[in-house]
Amino acid sequence: MKKIEAIIKPFKMDDVREALADVGVTGMTVTEVKGFGRQKGHTELYRGAEYQVDFLPKLRIDLVLPDDQADRAIEAIMQTAQTGKIGDGKIFIYDVERVIRIRTGEENEDAV
Repeated sequence: MKKIEAIIKPFKMDDVREALADVGVTGMTVTEVKGFGRQKGHTELYRGAEYQVDFLPKLRIDLVLPDDQADRAIEAIMQTAQTGKIGDGKIFIYDVERVIRIRTGEENEDAV
């Protein structure tokens, strides 16, 4: 199994969710996060005063999927979240050793 952690622009969330549903993803966790990479934040104007925004709002999507479904999900995220501009985000892929559903005690792919 794989854990996929994707950091994307917030306005892309609905498109990404639909694309993941189309490839068979039935569950995910979404967290509002802030951060920066090469983009290094930006300057905004508020009531005539200019100020620096160092951390930009992003969304983090966490998925745990069977190996055979992971590549399709990664491709769906890449195609849907890409704008071609700086700050599109990143996808991190991890191996998952074990998963347990607390309610039933099911393990691994049965728990996902």
